[in-house]
Amino acid sequence: MTGLDGGLALDIADDRTIAGRAADGDVEAFATLVRRYTPLLRAYARRILGGTASVDDIVQESFITAWQRLPELDDMGRVRGWLMRIVSRKAIDEVRARRPHVDVDGVEGLELPARPEDRPEQRAEHRAELTALADALGELPDAQRECWVLREIGGCTYDEIAEQLDQPASTVRGLLARARKHIIVRMEDWR
Repeated sequence: MTGLDGGLALDIADDRTIAGRAADGDVEAFATLVRRYTPLLRAYARRILGGTASVDDIVQESFITAWQRLPELDDMGRVRGWLMRIVSRKAIDEVRARRPHVDVDGVEGLELPARPEDRPEQRAEHRAELTALADALGELPDAQRECWVLREIGGCTYDEIAEQLDQPASTVRGLLARARKHIIVRMEDWR
């Protein structure tokens, strides 16, 4: 096994360790953060942006900002939520520049790779289910949709969502409960 300076050790290290090293200027540690969180940040940005081509640009700009501002992060163990906040702000700025509301058309952010054993009709049904979910998400108020995406796609805790949205955790719980209820009702045919 390689020492703490080796890439393998960085890949298995916790966020606090990696972010701390990156904040001290360790390029390899920062590259580990980029590898670890690019898929999550791309999916998150895609949900906010509606699957546009600017997703990769937003994620790249976010990592540039993170590299520059990482030493300012108070709790290195919370780097995931901090990165998501950066992406969220940049993506929302992009949306505001294009139009006055978040567009959730398309299902690319929720797309799962097709399994080779799936028959064409199973793939079509899966795609239709994802389209129905995207439609249900599109009907939600922005705050509920953002909470749902952060929780269900981003895997954020209630406290992380509350911090990111600058809302009390109790408000986040209420928004998520209403979002989930709406989605359960709308997705009833897919159960």
